[in-house]
Amino acid sequence: MNTYSYWGHGGPYETWVDFLHRWAAAEQAADPATLPSLSEDAFPGETWERFALHLGEALDKRLKSWDRHLAQALLAAPDEFSAGRALAQARAGLEEVRAVAGHSGLPETLRTRFTELVESQITDFQSQIERNLDNLAATNGSDIRWIEQRRRTVRDNALTERSTALTADPWAQAHVGDRPRRRVVTD
Repeated sequence: MNTYSYWGHGGPYETWVDFLHRWAAAEQAADPATLPSLSEDAFPGETWERFALHLGEALDKRLKSWDRHLAQALLAAPDEFSAGRALAQARAGLEEVRAVAGHSGLPETLRTRFTELVESQITDFQSQIERNLDNLAATNGSDIRWIEQRRRTVRDNALTERSTALTADPWAQAHVGDRPRRRVVTD
C-alpha cells in the first residue's frame, strides 16, 4: 500500500511544475540540476497524468518557439555560412530540450517516453526543412543552384546530430603533443 505525502507548498511536484512553466515561457527558472528526483510511487496515477501533461506542454512550447526562431534565422541568412551557423546554434538549443526530457530526476518511464517524443520531433523538423526545399525546387523560376547549396548546408548541419562536438575545442583539450598541426600557406 502506498502512502502519499502532502506538503504545504506542493513539494517536489510544485518545484517541478513551477520550473516547467517558467522554462517553457523562457523565464528565469531554477537550475535543472537542482530539481528533486521524482519516484513513481510518490504520487497517485492521476497526479502523474497531470505531471505528464505539464511536461509535455512545456516541451511542446519550447520546441515551437525554437522552430519559429530557426525559421526566422534561416530566412534571414544571406549566405550558406549564416544558414549553417543558424542550424548549429539551433542544434545547440535542442540540447536543453533533450536535457529536460531526459532529466535524471524523472522516473525512467517518463524519461523514455518524452525523450523518444523529442527525438521524433527533431527528426520531423529536419524532414520538414528538406521537404520545403523539395517543394521550392518544384516551382518554376526557382534558383536550383541555391536550393542545392541550401540542401547541402541543411544536411551537413543536420538537426538530428548532437551538438556536443560543437562545444568541444580540440585545441584547448588536447595535450600539446597531441594537437593537430596547423599549416599556414602564404602567397
